[in-house]
Amino acid sequence: MTELSKQLTLRYLGSQPYLETWQAMSDFTNLRDELSRDEIWVVEHPAVFTQGSAGKAEHLLQQSDIPVVKSDRGGQITYHGPGQLIVYLLIDIRRKAFNVRSLVTMIEQSIITLLNDHQVQAIAKPDAPGVYVNGKKIASLGLKIRRGCSFHGLALNVDMDLSPFLQINPCGYAGLEMTQCKQEGITLGVSELAPLLIEKMNQQLQYSQIESVFHE
Repeated sequence: MTELSKQLTLRYLGSQPYLETWQAMSDFTNLRDELSRDEIWVVEHPAVFTQGSAGKAEHLLQQSDIPVVKSDRGGQITYHGPGQLIVYLLIDIRRKAFNVRSLVTMIEQSIITLLNDHQVQAIAKPDAPGVYVNGKKIASLGLKIRRGCSFHGLALNVDMDLSPFLQINPCGYAGLEMTQCKQEGITLGVSELAPLLIEKMNQQLQYSQIESVFHE
């Protein structure tokens, strides 16, 4: 493992528009080279539906004033909004010697471990990426791999308005119920859970040199 594979820039971006953040992720991935450090971005988005690259229009059940953005990540339609912890992983998976499946498993296990620490029993499903509590989905995943590097990532429902999920078939599953940390008895907010989740993820990603950057 090279020294560079242990270096990470961790960016706390606050609340940012989805489209601009997606464009920035895409630009970063297009421009990076073998000497670029990996980055992880922690962010919240204003209300938006995002449709995956193979997304089917019929999974949007009703129109509303919430915009719909067609994205290049994997998966179907999902919702992002305030009170949801979003973590984007801009990782050179070739340098890390990961494959996509192992990265997805690492993400899922990190969320499960975090929830278990707060006495919430959660599971992953082999046929439906994400994390579930008593059959309800609490975290969604969607990744894109380009030039051996990942972008997009995960969304963990923390303390948000879940009603927009009723306007869609979440992740393409009709009738899939959503839950969130607050409903499961976890009182910590997004800003408190974010570093705890990053710590769990890094137990698997194994970065030893982490530079944290806080954006206004």
